[in-house]
Amino acid sequence: MDELKDIHDHSHHHGLLKSHLVMKLFAAFLVVATIFVGAKAINAIVNFDTLTQPPTNVITVTGEGKVSASPDIATISFGISEDADTSAHAQDAAAKKINVALALLKDLKINEKDIKTSSYNISPRYSEPSPCYGAVPCVYNQEQKIIGFTVSETVEVKVRKIDDTGKVLSALGEAGVTNLYGPNFSVDDPDALKAEARKEAIEKARAQAKGLAGDLGVRLVRVVNYSEGGGYPPMYYSKDMAMGASSVSARPEVSVPTGQNEIIVNVSVTYEIR
Repeated sequence: MDELKDIHDHSHHHGLLKSHLVMKLFAAFLVVATIFVGAKAINAIVNFDTLTQPPTNVITVTGEGKVSASPDIATISFGISEDADTSAHAQDAAAKKINVALALLKDLKINEKDIKTSSYNISPRYSEPSPCYGAVPCVYNQEQKIIGFTVSETVEVKVRKIDDTGKVLSALGEAGVTNLYGPNFSVDDPDALKAEARKEAIEKARAQAKGLAGDLGVRLVRVVNYSEGGGYPPMYYSKDMAMGASSVSARPEVSVPTGQNEIIVNVSVTYEIR
């Protein structure tokens, strides 16, 4: 029995030693695996960082695109200014003049959505200091008093029938407006013209890049940078397109050359080469 017990104890002890050895091997495996995974992760980070570095072998080319178009919108601003003893009286006087101008615009078939007030202002008018005469000492700190009010209003009008621009200017002159600005000619959809000019500029840049690559004996790989600039909003170029005098009105119609608008887009494109 004692011999059996010794055998059993020896076997149990051997099993514990074996189990302990297995645990040590497993722990060592975990350490090695962790180091391996960490090294892989660091290597991946280094590789990723290397991939994000911009290429050093590049060429940069430029191109310019131009698109011209006749304007299809004329923008006109007009204003009135009225003085009165009270702000209410000044407002009433200003409203009468504005209403006359708006009625004339309505007769010319200008859409209400194309007429908007851009500014409206009420300001007081003050008395001026009395002038000094002779040898009597002057007193410059006289108290200023409000002697009335000024109301001013500015209205912006878009004329979509561009041939009617002269008629609109003449009508506003007849309405007795105080100030008249414009017309400023523009294109209703400049983005479409800009897209067309951009396409032309890119095509010129691409052709230049291909020619340069051939001269250098290299190959274009991909676009790595792109930038854009240019004339926007459109530039104005004069052109003789004056409108004739009206045969209906005894007063000659205002002659307004509309000219042409030109949109210019400049692009810069950088290619990687090999």
